[in-house]
Amino acid sequence: MTAPTLTPRPRLRPGRLGLHAFLLTVSLAFLAPLLLAVYASLRPYEETAEHGYFSLPRHLSLDYYRQAFSDSGMSRYFANSLLIAVPGVIITLFLASFTAFAVSRLRLRGATLLLIVFTAGNLLPQQVIVTPLYVLFNRVPLPYWMSDSLTMYDSYWAVIAVQIGFQLGFCVFVLANFMRTLPIEILEAAVVDGAGVWTQYWRITLPLCRPALAALGTLQFTWMYNDFLWALVFISNGDKLPVTSALNNLRGQFFTDYNLLAAGSVLVALPTILVFLLLQRHFIAGLTLGASKG
Repeated sequence: MTAPTLTPRPRLRPGRLGLHAFLLTVSLAFLAPLLLAVYASLRPYEETAEHGYFSLPRHLSLDYYRQAFSDSGMSRYFANSLLIAVPGVIITLFLASFTAFAVSRLRLRGATLLLIVFTAGNLLPQQVIVTPLYVLFNRVPLPYWMSDSLTMYDSYWAVIAVQIGFQLGFCVFVLANFMRTLPIEILEAAVVDGAGVWTQYWRITLPLCRPALAALGTLQFTWMYNDFLWALVFISNGDKLPVTSALNNLRGQFFTDYNLLAAGSVLVALPTILVFLLLQRHFIAGLTLGASKG
């Protein structure tokens, strides 16, 4: 029997070492604000006021997290954000995938022009249409079981509609380009077997788009969850505002405990971090699509 040959480990070249050092530096630069916020939230304000935020800790506790969660009524605001973000992400991905399938897989006249129109919608500044949408939502009636104000204004539907409208173009653009990379022979075989358009979309194309949908879902949830502008404009009832507005409840009239505010910021960021951790494998796979061939 011949002894197995051992493959020598590749040596790190100076260029690769420099690349790793650069990536590590950039990662630390992006993580520094979050790490500083976590560090400050664990220390009493009196300690940081006396010794500074970059001093060694003398006392660490989770008191600020309990105080931030109770004083700001964060549980109610968390529920409000989920009522906006979850339906917004689901409806956006469904409409975008359906439109992208029609643009990329069905022989439609003007499909490229339609894709350009969807993509161009992302170029419109949000601030330009704040006033027209405000007037429009005050005139669109809704039944009492959908809105207390009997209009789209001061309801979750207004914020969800705007989020879908602004995010739809980007999702259509990404999914349409991804669907064009799928082998057309799969759909041709399905047509031979008698599959209709809905079957081609729902049972064949969508399962193959799972990495792209996971990547887009993570991004869309982060953007909709962290949004502050649209909810502030279209919701007047303070009890309906999202969690991003709850941080304002931690600010005093004459004094602001920034360590308490840091604890609240960390709590607000936890759902997006959790979503990324749950979808990390699919998210990375979606980002690396097309990076290699063969």
